[in-house]
Amino acid sequence: MSFELSAEHQAFRHAVRDFAEGEVAPHVAAWDKAHHFPVDVVQKMGDMGLFGLTAPEELGGSGGDFTSLCVAIEELGRVDQSIGITLEAGVGLGINPILTFGTEEQKQRWLPDLVAGRRLAGFGLTEPGAGSDAGATRTRAELDGDAWVVNGAKQFITNSGSEITSLVTVTARTGTDDRGRPEISAIMVPAGTPGFTAEAPYDKLGWHISDTHPLTLQDVRVPADHLLGDRGRGYAQFLATLDDGRIAIAALAVGCVQACLDLCVEYAGQRTTFGKPIGAKQGVAFQVADLAVMAEVGRTMTYRAAAMKDAGAPVKELKQAASIAKLYTSEAAVTATRIATQVFGGYGFMEEYPVARFYRDAKILEIGEGTSEVQRMLIARGLGLPVE
Repeated sequence: MSFELSAEHQAFRHAVRDFAEGEVAPHVAAWDKAHHFPVDVVQKMGDMGLFGLTAPEELGGSGGDFTSLCVAIEELGRVDQSIGITLEAGVGLGINPILTFGTEEQKQRWLPDLVAGRRLAGFGLTEPGAGSDAGATRTRAELDGDAWVVNGAKQFITNSGSEITSLVTVTARTGTDDRGRPEISAIMVPAGTPGFTAEAPYDKLGWHISDTHPLTLQDVRVPADHLLGDRGRGYAQFLATLDDGRIAIAALAVGCVQACLDLCVEYAGQRTTFGKPIGAKQGVAFQVADLAVMAEVGRTMTYRAAAMKDAGAPVKELKQAASIAKLYTSEAAVTATRIATQVFGGYGFMEEYPVARFYRDAKILEIGEGTSEVQRMLIARGLGLPVE
């Protein structure tokens, strides 16, 4: 299997890079400082077709491949991680569950605006007491006539409270199965539904530009036909969604590593001490060389997994490749930002330099869409070990 980027992918990479450098880079420091979510830029991303990369043409998409989505996420993430995660979550967690599990009516109702980037959707899995242990979901939904009544809370939900958010798909207990275990289903909750509240946005360490809220659901009543997929299959559906999301997060992490490499190469060539550029000193040069290795290895792992996804690789093999890519690249990103901050010295500790923003943004990559500990557990299981 070849996972080299095609000429079309390379041309697309340059187009997204031009967009990121022209529309995002000049403003990102101010947006980050103000915790501003730039709706206009998100919608320009929609106009460019970025939210519709994996959607079929009949729904307004381009019918492209998953690799193209990873290219777009990497290039946006190379300029700003928050903008990259907005696309990743908008497609991987907002659009793809509906595209994969939705009825034709649900697709026709929700996807055209989402695919066009006019609206956003969120993915409500995590709760105050159910993160890595997502099966411990406490949110409940009871069928009352022709409607679901949902009660519970979600946290750390991306794209869930912006002015263009159209819905959040949430997991909820809808009963028990024949073995007495919780039956978890997925239900689409439109924004603005009475009882559905996106609470005040989080004051986060990083990803300041990303829209992230805790959610409260109090007697939220939605039509019965807002069930997504089969009743009782919500947990399995979301786990499948996360498998793809891990590859996309790896692409975001590669963008972070590449940004650190680019910034360090430029700075180390210009900054002088004792009459020489600091890049002439092995102590700095070797660290920058390590960044190049991280970027190359991480990109290879990520696009190999993306190519497997596009080729329809067996689920077990794809899950393993996704976890390996996500684990390596996310931890590499954290290391890369530490190295970049060290190369920049005191300037790296100043918010006016982008390495400080990347340093803050990187840590969540080891946590979101499956922590590093979860990835190691999944990889060990894939090797046949009886990990609990």
